[in-house]
Amino acid sequence: MSYGGGAAAGGAAAAAAAAVAEAVKASGAIVRVSPADFCTIVNRAEKPLVVFSKSKFFRTAYHYLTGYKGFVFYTRSSGRLLFKSGIEMVKAQKIWIPS
Repeated sequence: MSYGGGAAAGGAAAAAAAAVAEAVKASGAIVRVSPADFCTIVNRAEKPLVVFSKSKFFRTAYHYLTGYKGFVFYTRSSGRLLFKSGIEMVKAQKIWIPS
């Protein structure tokens, strides 16, 4: 039995890898920080915007992104983070961070 898709499958895998590499380049620097450090950064910002999502794979996790001084900061937490009032929050369906 012959499948004959070896070269095509290899080409598809290479194209997928290239697409991921381009996505990483386009997203710029994403800095992973602890939840406590994330809250500190958000509280330092003048008009903070926090994008968040909730995921349930094996257990519930909350993902957060914010921009500060030209960097994008990301954290993951097992519980919701509490922020001071006046912070703009945007709920995303999903947050994907390249690893």
